[in-house]
Amino acid sequence: MTAQLIDGKAIAAKVRAELKDDVAAMIARVGRPPGIAVVRVGDDPASKVYVTSKEKTALELGFGSWHHHLEATVTQAELMALVRRLNADPAVDGILVQLPLPRHLDANAVLEAIDPAKDVDGFHALNAGLLFQGRPRLVACTPAGVMRMLEEIGFDPAGRNCVVVGRSNIVGRPMGLLLLNASATVTICHSKSDVAAEVRRADLVVAAVGVPKLITGDFIKPGAVVIDVGMNRTPEGKLVGDVDFEPARERASFITPVPGGVGPMTIAMLMSNTVTAAKARTS
Repeated sequence: MTAQLIDGKAIAAKVRAELKDDVAAMIARVGRPPGIAVVRVGDDPASKVYVTSKEKTALELGFGSWHHHLEATVTQAELMALVRRLNADPAVDGILVQLPLPRHLDANAVLEAIDPAKDVDGFHALNAGLLFQGRPRLVACTPAGVMRMLEEIGFDPAGRNCVVVGRSNIVGRPMGLLLLNASATVTICHSKSDVAAEVRRADLVVAAVGVPKLITGDFIKPGAVVIDVGMNRTPEGKLVGDVDFEPARERASFITPVPGGVGPMTIAMLMSNTVTAAKARTS
């Protein structure tokens, strides 16, 4: 068996095409497009790449888009003041503060200061709590993208054994809740888990721990679906996932490549969240 590749670029393009109709409808209804403001602090190279890609996608979709690039020396008070201004701006439907922030800044305080109705990253405690209760509103973008990918390949999580490797607030925890809300039997693995044993019984594996090739091919149950969220740079500069791709591909039914799998979906779902937020704010 050789797994079919899940083409994240193609699915993301489909999502963007759907959103263009929503943008046109909103302009016709309220006279303006959805608007997103991105805040970047300092000059982290990866953050610059991510923000540039988000800006490009927003402009391609016809969104209002604002990029606030602050010096790394910005104070907590100055950053919080900017967030408050964006909260009050009626043209801004979504606010994203790019992480990581410099160490002298309290990222949790900043994220909690964002209006939950504009929290298009889905990180605010209110939005996380709504997801926990099975009433999702704005959901973390990467897990939301994974769910859309599963829908596209026809994988129904209901009644299936689904294993999430990693318990971060950004991917692992919300991923587990989305699968639980879809009636899956969910296991979330962490540093104290027997990862090999748990993965070997999984119908779906979502690897999101940030350890290169942690999931080896022999871990994969024949016919399982494998979603690799990991993005790790090797000493040689190659980008690899948390799954040892080639051996895993020989056992899985579907698998995401790295790059070109989950990454494009994260930005597409950020744009989708912005449209969701805009609709709710202007209805």
